[in-house]
Amino acid sequence: MSRMTVAHLKTGIIFGDNITEEYVYLPASEIGMDDPLCVIETPKGRQDLTMKQALSFILKLSLKPVRHPRLGRSSL
Repeated sequence: MSRMTVAHLKTGIIFGDNITEEYVYLPASEIGMDDPLCVIETPKGRQDLTMKQALSFILKLSLKPVRHPRLGRSSL
């Protein structure tokens, strides 16, 4: 599952929870980079994450592909 999740992140899919308003995604500007930084967005703000940290948050928080209120289904 983790390889699939990383592959989805790398194609711009946004993972999140619309109830808690927590989202993890790879910004479009980072797609294709050698060592991309993801973003975690919460009601308290935004923070950069490594791909490993992003995967950890997605698994720990059980985030699923969702529609982001501003970006839609993809960060592209």
